[in-house]
Amino acid sequence: MTLQELADVIASRKDADPNSSWTAKLLAKGPEKCAEKFGEEAVEAIIEAVKGDTDRLTSEAADVLYHLLVMLTARDVTLQAVLDELARRQGTSGIAEKAARG
Repeated sequence: MTLQELADVIASRKDADPNSSWTAKLLAKGPEKCAEKFGEEAVEAIIEAVKGDTDRLTSEAADVLYHLLVMLTARDVTLQAVLDELARRQGTSGIAEKAARG
């Protein structure tokens, strides 16, 4: 499954019955809960990265990507918008880009 396919599945669940899927249930709880869950998963990925457990890191990274897409969907931000932003930054030094943001 590609990230776009996953994003499409998540978007299709935005208005679904919360009892029909975990994604629908999470989205029904609102953007704040989606952001909280993303943060929890990110911390778990960090812990596995520090521990050096690549199998667990792989699993947690998948959770992070899923919950990032859920959080974006909760705020009506598409994966394509994020990809467009990355494309805009392409060829710009990370240091210069960060300095431009102030």
